[in-house]
Amino acid sequence: MRSEREIRTSIGFINWGHALDHYVMLIFPTVVISLGVVYDRSYAELIALGTASFVAFGVFALPAGWLADRWSRRNMMALFYSGCGASLIAAGFSPNLIVLAGTLFVLGVFASIYHPVGTAMLIEQARRRGRSLAFNGVCGNFGAALSAGVTAALIAAFGWRAGFFIPGVVCLGTALIYVRLVPREEKKASSRATVAEVPLATWLAATIFTLFIVIAICAGLVFNIVSVALPKIVDERLGAGVPLVFVGGVASTVFMCGAIAQLAVGRLVERVPAHILFAAIATLQFLGVLWAAQAAGKSLILALAVAMAAIYAQVTVNDLVIARYTADAWRGRVYAIRYFLTFLVSGAAVSAIAILYGRGGFDLVLGTTAVIALGFVVATAAIAVLVGGVEKQRSRAVVPAE
Repeated sequence: MRSEREIRTSIGFINWGHALDHYVMLIFPTVVISLGVVYDRSYAELIALGTASFVAFGVFALPAGWLADRWSRRNMMALFYSGCGASLIAAGFSPNLIVLAGTLFVLGVFASIYHPVGTAMLIEQARRRGRSLAFNGVCGNFGAALSAGVTAALIAAFGWRAGFFIPGVVCLGTALIYVRLVPREEKKASSRATVAEVPLATWLAATIFTLFIVIAICAGLVFNIVSVALPKIVDERLGAGVPLVFVGGVASTVFMCGAIAQLAVGRLVERVPAHILFAAIATLQFLGVLWAAQAAGKSLILALAVAMAAIYAQVTVNDLVIARYTADAWRGRVYAIRYFLTFLVSGAAVSAIAILYGRGGFDLVLGTTAVIALGFVVATAAIAVLVGGVEKQRSRAVVPAE
């Protein structure tokens, strides 16, 4: 049995890992602005180099979740830290764009470990899931937020390679500390609970699972299109002559709005049913993206802030809904499927940015994203209706007869 101190230490590393995971995956979208000058290539050409990385981020979530459930979640997290560190340092040494694309792919492979493994670990160990998941989400948001600003600052001070080298050293150092402080798991994979907190009828479980597939695809596209394109959207629409460091700072500020939203959601989910909150946040996400598609200047920053707040808030509620209706023995694999779909389409998102931007600029990019976000709204509304009926029946069953 783990002590309370060991559990807190483990959760601390899970939260730190979430920050690093989003940070490392969003280094390239900022570096690419600098590479345009170095290699004299267009943004559309260069951003496409990250496609394989984001595809790997989704595809390899499946084997990562399976290995974690069958082998060791703790050891998989150690592999995540060390693999990301080695990949980043290799990216910094890349002599040309082909090698850089290859090292980014390897980075995506190791970065894919975090979400199916870290989320399952947190759900298993947390005492108050709503707040723990919300804070974990905030950590990931801070990683994404700091990535644009810190990477821009490192590039300005030391060149684009430093944007990879320094976080690579941080990841490797974390791996060494993690292995020393977090003990091996005592609980065997075979002893995990096989019954969900709220069991569902087979037909209902299949229907909700199908809707979650739609949600995962839509969420992945919206999340990654907005996150990856954000620095360039700000750079292009904020006004001419804006320095890269300022662009990175504005992008980081927008990401911070997601952190605030996730903290609020962590409290709200204790008072509002998660499935209802999920549908409401999906609607706000759609409205935010639609507004951003038509905004420019200062109003663009506000529109992006609303969209980003909803994009990150839905991640927390999404994980809570899945946890409530999935047994612990299967959570690693279920989260793996969710993140496999969510991040698999991230590769398509990067390609979509390149294609749509080349044909119609960010008007077309954001307009298309708004249509996808509308599909997200429809799917979450359907889940709210279906799950709402189950929860009503369950509440009636536990009320004692008079």
